[in-house]
Amino acid sequence: MAGRAFVAGVGMTKFEKVSTRDWHYPDMVREAVGIALADAGVAYDAVQRAAVGYVFQPSAAGQRALYEVGLTGIPVVNVNNNCATGSTALMLAREWVESGLVDVALAVGFEQMTKGSMSGSGDLPAVTTIDRHLGVMVPKHGWADAPMTAQFFGNAALEHMERYGTTAEQLGMVAVKNHEHSTRNPYAQFQDAYTLERVLADKPVHGPLTRSQCSPMSDGSAAALVVSERFVREHGLEDRAVEILGQALVTDTGAAFDTGSMIDVVGTPMTRAAGRQALETAGIGIDEIDVIELHDCFSVNELLTYEGLGLCGEGESGHLVESGATTYGGKWVVNPSGGLISKGHPLGATGLAQCTELTWQLRGDAGERQVEGARLALAHNLGLGGACVVTVYGAPGR
Repeated sequence: MAGRAFVAGVGMTKFEKVSTRDWHYPDMVREAVGIALADAGVAYDAVQRAAVGYVFQPSAAGQRALYEVGLTGIPVVNVNNNCATGSTALMLAREWVESGLVDVALAVGFEQMTKGSMSGSGDLPAVTTIDRHLGVMVPKHGWADAPMTAQFFGNAALEHMERYGTTAEQLGMVAVKNHEHSTRNPYAQFQDAYTLERVLADKPVHGPLTRSQCSPMSDGSAAALVVSERFVREHGLEDRAVEILGQALVTDTGAAFDTGSMIDVVGTPMTRAAGRQALETAGIGIDEIDVIELHDCFSVNELLTYEGLGLCGEGESGHLVESGATTYGGKWVVNPSGGLISKGHPLGATGLAQCTELTWQLRGDAGERQVEGARLALAHNLGLGGACVVTVYGAPGR
């Protein structure tokens, strides 16, 4: 039988605008891992395996990143699952611990991006990781002068508006909410409140999406120390260790492409499946969750994720955000960190930054952005092309 897995220590760097800070990826990893180890109260030589996630660095960059932390000879597995990389690394660490293979595993994610990292191009080879996705989008919507991912999600937004009557104002409200949340987060790349008028009047990107509704390119790292129940007990961590109650990783099925829907192409079927599996494993319902960190790479994806996770019915997400149900004082607090839109999105680090935020929330250590009485949390991390990881967490001593 599988054992239990706990997050005993977390850490992250501040997420920064690309090339703002004079550092290299080993520096940011050393910082994040050092914070996570100190948070758990253990030394690096206690770590028995490490999963290191990133997207834009070469093979074996995980080893190079951890050389600055220690040269202990442990197995290091490099992980690349697009924007779901960080949570995939966390999943590996959890599986190693639950299987009994190790008592202490490290999951770390990082990204050092360049200004051209996400620009995309219409001149693509015949076979790419997203050629199936392009095969749905391009015949129906053509190719525009905009970043590739913005075209995918901007076209999904247009479809949602046409199908359900979702408004540009409702899309903008997602960004307003998340930018306001980030004013309380010292780790966020942006920390300014935005009015709806400012969001809607910002530079157009694609379809109804403006610049402040799109996640920025970012540099940064985040880490989590995953440990066994025995380790928690032997080291007196019962009042700090957050349990991973359920977790699921899914990839695309025919449902992503068969309908011709851009809403399906950008991962809603994966969200639906991963959310259902993770909640079933945890034995709880979405209505029991208190706080959520989800993959708002674009404002529309937060709305699509509301529907995929079951916060509301299909087509009802615009009204849900408008109602205030997903901010402080509502039914759930979604993206208290500011989300990808405002906290930033260094691709390999994002899922572990979500883990870090939710660990702080469930401990009651989130400062000004603390969700009162948070006992159950959910993280949703999506990678186009395609992977989706949903993780359910329980508070210490739950």
